[in-house]
Amino acid sequence: MDSKIGIIRELKKAYPNAKYYLNFSNPLELMVAAILSAQVKDEVVNDVTKNLFSKYKTASDYANCNISELEDRIKRVTFYRNKAKNIKEACRILVSKNDGNVPRKMDELLELPGIARKPANVILANAYDIVEGIRVDSHFIRVSYRLGWTKSKNPVVIEKDCMNAISKENWKELPWLLKSHGKGVCKAPVPYCSKCFLKDVCPKQGVGKRL
Repeated sequence: MDSKIGIIRELKKAYPNAKYYLNFSNPLELMVAAILSAQVKDEVVNDVTKNLFSKYKTASDYANCNISELEDRIKRVTFYRNKAKNIKEACRILVSKNDGNVPRKMDELLELPGIARKPANVILANAYDIVEGIRVDSHFIRVSYRLGWTKSKNPVVIEKDCMNAISKENWKELPWLLKSHGKGVCKAPVPYCSKCFLKDVCPKQGVGKRL
């Protein structure tokens, strides 16, 4: 098991229930959750959106909302004022240009305030099952680097390295798997290498102290 394919196979065995971690029931809800999620724990976002989604149902609801009220509903997340502004403006654009629908194309998503490549990948893959890239978060950065899949800690470079080396059929699920492994075993700053099922094949790149 010295290949990425073998490692991914073992990750799938270890985390059979791995899935996307933000709650949503439609593309608009996912877009809003993705904007809110920057530098915020998933649990906090899911708790905030539970009440938010019961209040705002459509892009028009957000576009026409009172910004102070929206801010108050999301104030538990970091940079909530800027995120409220981005949500309102993004939804205004959706209403004016796309009949209130969230785009299915990367370039159109990237035109929306608050949507960079990472959340755009999230929306395409999880709302529409359109896989154009790999979502690279902090867990992905850490685990992929320790596994030796990349020599970089730059998310853009890491995404390209993994897209070039890993078959597209694994791109959607891979972030879920590495996040599960990163939260449970390959933790920051000190990983539990002694109990890791990949310890014999992982080069432990950049790992100093370990448990």
